[in-house]
Amino acid sequence: MSFTLGDLDAILAERGAASPEESYTAKLLSRGPNHCAKKFGEEAAEAVIAAVAEDDKALAGEAADVLYHLLVVLRARGVPLSDVMAVLEGRTGQSGLAEKAARRTSG
Repeated sequence: MSFTLGDLDAILAERGAASPEESYTAKLLSRGPNHCAKKFGEEAAEAVIAAVAEDDKALAGEAADVLYHLLVVLRARGVPLSDVMAVLEGRTGQSGLAEKAARRTSG
């Protein structure tokens, strides 16, 4: 069995609809996008620290937190995961260097 970001996103949709007293996800969402973004930033910083410390176990845990909180931020802003995945899919048709260069010249 393979757990995907889509699976996590579906769980967040369900938990986000629950009462904030019953669900951490609902509690985060009830506090608004700014709070959700702040939590995402905190988790991203913790992932960076784990990566620099070369602590693979901690990095895996922090990366999980980053993915969770990123999906919460997307949900708080009303941006579907499918939109993000479409952007990523569109970028796979060229090398990362070419894609970055195209972004610099277009905007």
